[in-house]
This record gives sequence, C-alpha cells and structure tokens, in this order.
Amino acid sequence: MADRRKRGRAATDSDSDSDPVQFKSKLKPDSAILQTLRNLKSAASTSAAATKPLSLTDLNLSTTCREVADLPLASVQSTIESLVLALAHSILAGNGFSFSVPSRSAANQLYVPELDRIVLKDKSSSRPFAAVSSVRKATITTRILQLVHQLSLKNIHVTKRDLFYTDVKLFQDQTQSDAILDDVSCILGCTRSSLNVVAAEKGVVVGRLIFSDNGDMIDCTKMGIGGKAIPPNIDRVGDMQSDALFVLLVEKDAAYMRLAEDRFYNRFPCIIVTAKGQPDVATRLFLRKMKMELKLPVLALVDSDPYGLKILSVYMCGSKNMSYDSANLTTPDIKWLGIRPSDLDKYKIPDQCRLPMTEQDIKTGKDLLEEDFVKKNPGWVEELNLMVKSKQKAEIQALSTFGFQYLTEVYLPLKLQQKDWL
Repeated sequence: MADRRKRGRAATDSDSDSDPVQFKSKLKPDSAILQTLRNLKSAASTSAAATKPLSLTDLNLSTTCREVADLPLASVQSTIESLVLALAHSILAGNGFSFSVPSRSAANQLYVPELDRIVLKDKSSSRPFAAVSSVRKATITTRILQLVHQLSLKNIHVTKRDLFYTDVKLFQDQTQSDAILDDVSCILGCTRSSLNVVAAEKGVVVGRLIFSDNGDMIDCTKMGIGGKAIPPNIDRVGDMQSDALFVLLVEKDAAYMRLAEDRFYNRFPCIIVTAKGQPDVATRLFLRKMKMELKLPVLALVDSDPYGLKILSVYMCGSKNMSYDSANLTTPDIKWLGIRPSDLDKYKIPDQCRLPMTEQDIKTGKDLLEEDFVKKNPGWVEELNLMVKSKQKAEIQALSTFGFQYLTEVYLPLKLQQKDWL
C-alpha cells in the first residue's frame, strides 16, 4: 500500500514537471538574464569593432557580379540623360533603340558565403522597342525613366502606388510598374531609394530607441502600443540613440502587439521591430541601419514554418528579386530565437495547437534545405529536417494556449536566459 502511494506521488511529481506552466519556475531573477544580455551585446560590439565588413570588391570571385550604389539626385539625373542621349543617337543612326537590362532571374543569382548574402551576376538581356515580344516592356521602361527624371528635377518623393497612377492605361497593373522600377535601378546602377520612389509605410518600431525623422526627434518608448511607423525614406532617419541590449525582430503584428502592450522592452531593454509579414524595403534598411550604427545583436522571433524561415533569410541574406541591392538591404548575423521546430516538444505545445504542413509547405521546406545559406548553418539544417520529418508547424500564437502573456513572461525570458538561439 505504501509503495502504491509512493508510486502515485512520483507520477504526480512527474506530471507536475511536464506541466508547461512549470517552466516559469526555471526562470532566474531578471538581473541574471540581463547580465546574459549585456554579455551578448558586448560580444556583438567587440565583433563589429574588430571585423571590417567585406564587400564584393574585396573578394576575388571567379564570377563577375554587379551591385548598385546610393547615388545623389544629380548623378541619377545625369545618368538618365546620358542613357536617353545614347538611345537618340541609335534611333538617328537608323538602328532603333533597346535597353540592356541586367537579368534578375534565379539563374543569375549567386550566394557568396564570405558575404553571407545573395548577389546578382553580370548577365544582361536586350529589350528592343522594335520586337513585338518586348515593345511593351521597352515602352514602360522609357516612361518610368521619364518619371524618375522628373522626380530628380523636383527633388520630391513618391510612393510606388503614386508612380503606377501616373499612367494606369500603360502600366495596367502595379506589379508591372514595380518590376520595371527594379529594372531601372539595375540599368542606372543605383539603389531604388536613389530614384526617390518609396513603398508605403508598413513596418513599425517600439522600444528603447530615439532617432530623428526629418529633423523631428522620436522617442519610441512614448509612441503607444502601435509604435512608430518606419519612415519609407531612410534618408530622413538619423541621430540614432539607444540604451537597448538587443533588437527583437518579430515576424507578425499579433506577436508585436503582445510585446508592446506588455512593455517587454522595459523589463529587458530592447528595440522591437516588425514588418507585419513579408519584409519591405524600408524595414530592411531601418534594421540594417540600427545594427550598423548601434552595434546591437539582433534576435528573431518567427513562426515555426518554412515561410517564417524564408522571411528571416530575406532579412539576413536578401531576396532574389532585389539581389542587386543586397549590400544595403541585408542585416548580418541575425540569431534565430524562436519559434523553432524543436520548441514544439520542448515547450510541450499541445497537438491541437500544431498545424499539419501542406504538400506545398513540405516542398518549400525541402527547397530551403537545398539553399546554400541554410547548408552553411548546421543548426538550421537540423531544425528544418525536424520540421519536414514531423510535418508539423506552429504559429507564435500557439504559446497563448498556456496564457496570453506566456510569450513575454515565460517563453522569451527563458530563451534569453538559456542563450537558446541559433
């Protein structure tokens, strides 16, 4: 009878240890976690000071690659005028005109391990006005060059949507004008922001950051739960100041709102950033600027699915669509904090909060395993293999099954305490 009671108590104790809420008892005082974060920040600062950032020109690559640069408006204007003058000479010589457009196809991309980002190779294609297959694209290219030239003369900024509405009948769909705008950046050899065409505001920031926005000082601890919209024109941003220990990059708006409302940045001094899904250019530029100027480590919180990891990879290594500007758009050495596939069992996420992966999810996961930037990191390979094998995914919100504030009160503090990042 006594043995039965002992076994019953042992079973009860075991069940108690496996209770996810009991993870809270493993937390050390905040002072201990803060010291871990101070050490992380110190290591990031030391590494940044000791390491000179590499560029394409520093490498002796066997493949010729191209990159764009930030150009002043006067240079953009003169480059467009020189290009149009050359086209006029070609027309007067009876040869018609065509554009030499750098190819942004997947076959013309190259991952450079030394830079840990994707770059554009040197292949170009002709876009003649006289060919039926390319006359429309050549016309749109000419029109966008004209519009960008107007912007450079007036020194004003417009959104991509504004650009589309200048000639709806010609462009037909904004995706077409957006794509040609990227082509024009490549043709002129400048960043898209140099064209004075920006995307609408999307990303937001909150936490321990003060910066100037077009001369106005912004304190991101006093911007409410919604935070401060990230300026679409990075040239407006300057004078960054912060006492944060790290930057927390969040995939989704829902998790961002939880962190902001709980004032997570006061308990653990940090800057919280989100692009609310797919990374936009302004958020990528802003994140890189913070990383480079403030010398802060960046930790990422994304969904445990292939698309969460793809979003993280865009911040780190760049997107294939804008590989021509990866030098300005990528943030090196972002650490994957969560939600990782191994966390599903480690933190005992219930089965009903896990989602079955679709065939497309599994294919995306397997495709990611073939990417060079994934193969470079054994931890990523291990986590992705686990995800594909288990055929399970989970959103950050799955942690809410243990309580709405479990993310900020238990999961993230414990992750930081254990230095559980990749």
